[in-house]
Amino acid sequence: MKEFTKEVYLKWYEDMNLWRRFEDKCRSLYLKQKIRGFLHLYNGQEAIPAGFTHVMDMSKDSMITAYRCHIHPMAMGVDPKKIMAELCGKATGTSKGMGGSMHVFSKEHRFYGGHGIVGGQIPLGAGIAFADKYFNREAVTICLMGDGAVRQGTLHETFNMAMNWKLPVVFVCENNQYAMGTSVERTANHEDIYKLGFGYEMPSAPVDAMDPVKVAEAAHEAIERARRGDGPTFLEARTYRYRGHSMSDAEPYRTKEEVASYKEEDPILIVEKEILKNDWATKDELEELVKKTRDLVDDCVEFAEKSPNPDPSQIYEFIYSEPNYPFIDQYENKK
Repeated sequence: MKEFTKEVYLKWYEDMNLWRRFEDKCRSLYLKQKIRGFLHLYNGQEAIPAGFTHVMDMSKDSMITAYRCHIHPMAMGVDPKKIMAELCGKATGTSKGMGGSMHVFSKEHRFYGGHGIVGGQIPLGAGIAFADKYFNREAVTICLMGDGAVRQGTLHETFNMAMNWKLPVVFVCENNQYAMGTSVERTANHEDIYKLGFGYEMPSAPVDAMDPVKVAEAAHEAIERARRGDGPTFLEARTYRYRGHSMSDAEPYRTKEEVASYKEEDPILIVEKEILKNDWATKDELEELVKKTRDLVDDCVEFAEKSPNPDPSQIYEFIYSEPNYPFIDQYENKK
């Protein structure tokens, strides 16, 4: 596994600050009605994509997730300007402005969404892994989901097939403690989500997902198992979101004290403390990195605001169409 060097920590610090400020800016743009529809922010969960992308093979591994999906594609290498443009519904966006906040995609960077249906990405992640195995690509798919999605029946169907076929996939539950407004303790007889994998004899484990090092270590083991052909792993990444489920969430289900206690475990602070402890950078140098991320986010907003709206004719493009469908031909011939 790659070492956790000074360069790695400084990259994590810069990346996670960029991701946090990107989301904060999205919140501001939403309140100004420049971003419409739903908006699900990722604040607090940044250690997960930081840790995973550190150990992934970025030349061939894939990632798929749910609708809290602005940060993962950035970690996979997608231009944040294009992501911001997508959120603002502009033609320069990753889905040409037609997907919005919940449907960010990049085939080029092997990021396959962004899915608005709860749990809908779970079988799709297994499908990507099946294709990789079929074509001997030696690639691994990271399939992320929320703690609410693990209650969907499709998870169990997918786990069963993935184990039967030893698919090269790592299933990751980003357990941020609440499925919308329902706590994990209210949704099942036990709170250890990772144990759901045991019913299929799938290697499964909990991970402290506030620390990118611990995420990377668990991810490395799971990815290597998948790449060897030994099949999937299920990781419960225990994290916390500092914002509501979405922008419409008043958060009546948790206290300010609870949120404040988790902010003491902020993954950005954990990385910052390690940098300062090892004298890898001074506070002034770290502040320069933070300023760099602020400037980049401002550039993203400027790019999005100056980008054109999609042409109305675009509504007829990028849709599935089979003009020679046999039934249509038969119907036309009978007229």
